[in-house]
Amino acid sequence: MTAEPVLRSTRAGDGGRILVLTLARAGALNAIDNALLRALHAALDEVDAQLAGDRLAVRAVVVAGEGGRAFSTGMDLKERATFDDEALRAQRHEIVRLVTRIHELPVPAIAAVEGFALAGGFELALACDLVVASRDAVFGLPEVGVGVFPGGGGTQTLTWAVGPARARDVVLTGRRLTADEAEQWGIVARVVEPRTAAEAAIALAERVAAGAPIAVRQARRAIATAHRSLAEGVAGEDALYEDVLVSADRREGFAAFAAKRAPRFEGR
Repeated sequence: MTAEPVLRSTRAGDGGRILVLTLARAGALNAIDNALLRALHAALDEVDAQLAGDRLAVRAVVVAGEGGRAFSTGMDLKERATFDDEALRAQRHEIVRLVTRIHELPVPAIAAVEGFALAGGFELALACDLVVASRDAVFGLPEVGVGVFPGGGGTQTLTWAVGPARARDVVLTGRRLTADEAEQWGIVARVVEPRTAAEAAIALAERVAAGAPIAVRQARRAIATAHRSLAEGVAGEDALYEDVLVSADRREGFAAFAAKRAPRFEGR
């Protein structure tokens, strides 16, 4: 396992510096544990600090996964199975804060998806301005199968992208989408050949970064105002999630996952 949960690199494009953040838990399919969550916040702190010193220090951010098998399979349920309600609640607050920070970055964020983007990994990609996916990428929000529902902004960002009918189809059934389906639905901006998503996302970031910074920033804000704010949507989602967090079904879902057995939900 890589010692540093988030690898940082920069590309000097014609329009300015592109920061690449790579989730580096390939052995765990880049599942997000507390260490990776803290590292992502630290990386965004660095972006904020750089932009505070020089508003052109970073012109775009690319988020990728290490190893090629997965962008991220979401939250580390093996770790979560050890959490009590308070630990889970504290982690969720940090997830919501992370998704909101990415969505509200002063510069565009682009997700480079290879392989699986599931649960919180899909939500992380949805928080970005653009998604570039390899042709073998797979997207899904399977949370209802373990006793919860997407609580990292996914009920909001997916609905924005595809509308309520398709969002319900994905969220309520846990079904998975191919890269081609995700492109047809408007989730993915570009589909590329396997193992090329990161380079394609960097090339796209360089093209975006070549635009006038103020125009790019204001255009992103104008697009965002087509919907209610993410903060409003996430606040509503957060209140609803509290009921599932303390439910017996949530505990059963996590326990069943850890034991590698089918869950036995009782609706309480």
